[in-house]
Amino acid sequence: MSLDRKTPALKQLQGHIWRAAFTAGTVKAEFFEDVVPAIRKWRQAGMKVYIYSSGSVEAQKLLFGYSTEGNILELFDGHFDTKIGHKIESESYRRIATSIGCSPNNILFLTDVTREANAAEEADVHVAVVVRPGNAGLTDDEKSYFNLITSFNELFLPSST
Repeated sequence: MSLDRKTPALKQLQGHIWRAAFTAGTVKAEFFEDVVPAIRKWRQAGMKVYIYSSGSVEAQKLLFGYSTEGNILELFDGHFDTKIGHKIESESYRRIATSIGCSPNNILFLTDVTREANAAEEADVHVAVVVRPGNAGLTDDEKSYFNLITSFNELFLPSST
């Protein structure tokens, strides 16, 4: 676990622990204050929102189902994990685009990991790198290359309708 390996057995164990903690109410997911209002605004504008995480789909549903904002699962059109492919492989983003019936260049991927950002860009997906407290630092080259945001409120997305 200290190596942050995404092995299935460790993910399954994590899922059991999380399920027990979330359903008992001893743990609730917290989000930066701009996240949920921004997603609500995007949804009201007719945009679809998906989650792609190295955490399992089950773990994602626990996080968004048991949050300090309440159950916000209805804000998401779907969930993807590494069963679709690793986040540092461009083919994963192509598979997601195909799965949701969308051209990759109509997708915006938000991440704090530049290796993921590079893979998404290779698949013709738009990317914004989210800079938050606690995230890994960025090199000067990464800071000048990527579109950086510190808040979801900085994104001005066209309506999909």
